[in-house]
Amino acid sequence: MALDQSFVGRTYPPTPAYEVGREKIREFAEAVGDANPAYVDPEAAEALGYPDVIAPPTFVFSITFKAAGQVVRDPQLGLDYSRVVHGDQKFAYTRPVRAGDRLTVTSTIESIKSLAGNDVVDVRGEVHDASGEHVVTAWTKLVARAAEEA
Repeated sequence: MALDQSFVGRTYPPTPAYEVGREKIREFAEAVGDANPAYVDPEAAEALGYPDVIAPPTFVFSITFKAAGQVVRDPQLGLDYSRVVHGDQKFAYTRPVRAGDRLTVTSTIESIKSLAGNDVVDVRGEVHDASGEHVVTAWTKLVARAAEEA
């Protein structure tokens, strides 16, 4: 069953603040195999003009995807998460995420489509720091595969 188009444009409340820690950044950089010294060495980051270590570009996925959970769990939307696969991801940065940031995410449903029986939901996550400044926008595409017919 196709999802209700009236949900396009719905914005969910901001998430609680997520405090970005140096150790989380280091762990993430190691996990993705990125040896950029600005991710682990405060002096290297400072030499590039940052006040502390910065995070790899995809680091923010962990908090924006979690925030998109508000969309997924919305019972009125009726998205069957047991059938959802991650379709796509993209980011547009104002500045890098850095250690010490306290970030909130506000999720908005940008589009809902039905393609070959699959529901495709595009969610935009606006990430702001504690002062309200924009840090990054993340777009997540969720695809709920069509139910198999018996």
